[in-house]
Amino acid sequence: MSRIAVLGSGAWGTAIALSLHRRGGHRIALWAHSSELAQQIVDAQENTQFLPGFPLPSGITVTSDCAAAADAEIAVSVIPSEFLRSALGRIGPHLHAGQIVLSATKGVEDRTFLRMTEVIADCLGGSASSAPQSPSLSPFPIGALSGPSFAFEVAHGQPTALTVAYRERSTAERIQHDFSSETLRLYTSTDVIGVELGGALKNVIAIAAGIASGVGLGYNTTAALITRGIAEITRLAVACGARRETLAGLSGVGDLVLTCTGSLSRNRTVGEQLGRGRKLPEILESLGGKVAEGVLTTRAALGLARKHGVEMPITEQMELILNEGKDPRQAIRELMLRPGKEEH
Repeated sequence: MSRIAVLGSGAWGTAIALSLHRRGGHRIALWAHSSELAQQIVDAQENTQFLPGFPLPSGITVTSDCAAAADAEIAVSVIPSEFLRSALGRIGPHLHAGQIVLSATKGVEDRTFLRMTEVIADCLGGSASSAPQSPSLSPFPIGALSGPSFAFEVAHGQPTALTVAYRERSTAERIQHDFSSETLRLYTSTDVIGVELGGALKNVIAIAAGIASGVGLGYNTTAALITRGIAEITRLAVACGARRETLAGLSGVGDLVLTCTGSLSRNRTVGEQLGRGRKLPEILESLGGKVAEGVLTTRAALGLARKHGVEMPITEQMELILNEGKDPRQAIRELMLRPGKEEH
């Protein structure tokens, strides 16, 4: 039996807790950021705000007490990127050496351009275990979980395959053993950079795919965006130290296809609404507190690309649409009229 704390009670955090409980053999705590939200979940016996329709079994302890992290062998961070630093300021003092930290948030921090494992390491006073240039300075093994996964389907118990990455292969194998079940299959990797950036950057392309659908374009356009999107993601990930083959796997092209085509994708939904002429603040307000990570990741991804001298034309146009109000049809036109190039 493992003691696991899932930090973040949004849809994805709740789905992970449900999947772990379904597997059996664990003691699970689900941490909510406020006592009000925790009590609401306890009273309703389900997460009515973020993942309604899935009763929470008594084997999952719901709490807002940060001390719940202290007892865990494995702490799974599912906190949205924009709130991660502040949340870790509260939770961090309760974590201690010897625990395993797993990031299941798909994003890049604005302004610093740090991946989520790097943010966690920074907050906990060390270097993330993904750092390729030097041995880890963190007392915590910090890894990433990513891949094609809608929270609703994971909570429902539909077969799902993900990738778990740690610099230390043995730690990835520990998570693989503890999380895998009849409905959740995990593959291991030592490429934390590739797994994280694939999961984060695909959200930007998903917004673009949604915009294309929203303005009335068809399957040809979506296929082009997915294909050129993975090329764009791969260029940046490799420049940051990732392995190219990682982006051809579950956390790269697998997650990209799902998020660009699936109706449950919040990032695609945001894009569709933009394509239909709605304004971004109105769209985000309509999400009811749920997060579309691609909105924040777009600016951060572009900053990271400029830092490494990588061209990302789709991301550039998404930044102009999201933050400068550019007409989506004009953005698509400019993408199509870029100078011709060789594919590879």
